[in-house]
Amino acid sequence: MRPWDIEWSGRLEQVWIDSVHLRDNPLHDPARRPLWVYLPPTYDDRSDWRYPTVYVLQGYTGQVDMWRNRSPFTHTFPEMVDELFASGQAPPCIVVFVDCWTSLGGSQYLDSPATGRYHSYLCEDVVPWVDARFRTLPVSGHRGVMGHSSGGYGAMVTPMLRPDLFGALASHAGDALFEHCYLPDFARAVRALRDRYQGSYERFWSDLRGRRFRVEDFALVEPYAMAACYSADDDGTVQLPFDVATGRLRPDVWERWLAWDPVRMVPHHARALCGLRAIYLDAGTSDEHWLDLGAEAFRGELERAGVTSVRFELHEGRHGGNQHRYQMALRFLAERLD
Repeated sequence: MRPWDIEWSGRLEQVWIDSVHLRDNPLHDPARRPLWVYLPPTYDDRSDWRYPTVYVLQGYTGQVDMWRNRSPFTHTFPEMVDELFASGQAPPCIVVFVDCWTSLGGSQYLDSPATGRYHSYLCEDVVPWVDARFRTLPVSGHRGVMGHSSGGYGAMVTPMLRPDLFGALASHAGDALFEHCYLPDFARAVRALRDRYQGSYERFWSDLRGRRFRVEDFALVEPYAMAACYSADDDGTVQLPFDVATGRLRPDVWERWLAWDPVRMVPHHARALCGLRAIYLDAGTSDEHWLDLGAEAFRGELERAGVTSVRFELHEGRHGGNQHRYQMALRFLAERLD
């Protein structure tokens, strides 16, 4: 295998979009965003064809150019997409790689007064922009969304909120069952604040702005970033779900988080979920964030809601290193959106 690229059968267009909904966002992050649009091998030869579209969402701290990152002896996911459609193993689709990065690391693909309107950006800026410029099938039954981790979370909640736009989803270890995937991180954050920053998030952010990011900073950045998405006040104030001195839960704020848990959202969006053409869920049985339990709980709620079009798989593995499974999910979606 060539170490630096493949011979493409389709093509990957790397374009920019000026977002209306991200203008003047609270973090002053760019409103002009990169967007990658993969066009399948037949796109230029068959000008009379229109195609289903699958939107790909990245995990926490992801930005679109990270799709170029290569593991040893492994193709990147955009290259896997091209191989899938070039081989004829799946009906051709347009695949859109979306950037919803923020300076806190991520947006959870939600509208928030602390980070910006990233749900609206995806639904009201990106989707119409793509439909206007490429030969899509511009209806929900031919439009899907997929992602891993926080991207998997976005893939679960976006069709619940906008079933008029998205008719299928695939989630790889998406954030769910918040009492398992988030609660253990709160105690680690409290200890890190106490031991390094005298219990102050303000001291942490001041320190971080003056140096390079370190892996151990995740223990503090991630809970704060999630709070900015799930429990920010209307004026942008970020409400943490725990006391920074003791780690004791703040029940009223924690309830605001739980309202955004996909497992708990299902009963409120059962009609939208029952109308989807396809749902794909998977997770590794050794996931460090217990997202295999989250996937299982989400599937259980779907069954109770009467949703039948679900493919569910637990596989050996941890939270990362599962990019080869993205191709499986994309094929599943392509076959059902065709």
